[in-house]
Amino acid sequence: MNRTRFLFPKSERLNSNIKIDRLFTDGKAFLVYPLRTVYFISSENPSELEVLISVPKKKFKKAVHRNRIKRLIREAYRLNKNELCNVVISGNLQMQVAFVYVADKELNFHELNDKMKQILDQLKKIASEQ
Repeated sequence: MNRTRFLFPKSERLNSNIKIDRLFTDGKAFLVYPLRTVYFISSENPSELEVLISVPKKKFKKAVHRNRIKRLIREAYRLNKNELCNVVISGNLQMQVAFVYVADKELNFHELNDKMKQILDQLKKIASEQ
């Protein structure tokens, strides 16, 4: 019986300042509106996928709105990440990904979920080419 676990544990969150700096200086980026995705792939610490979610204070002044958007992005990622995780593990890669929300208004979950699927498909294709 195949059980897929939809978890987003703390070990998958990117919180190392060194890794974050390297991600934004050496990483590559693409845009699937409303999310700008920055990624960095290496093979130094294999089978690791770490994610950072950012919503700029400049566009959403109130923390309530920023936190809601981050919660929606986290949920969309959590539900759709399994195929990307499998590609990273099978390719023996390390991948850091940052999702930066660039829209001026809040989107609903269904729109965000569709965009997240597109982003993860692109990342999966990029990771499988490594």
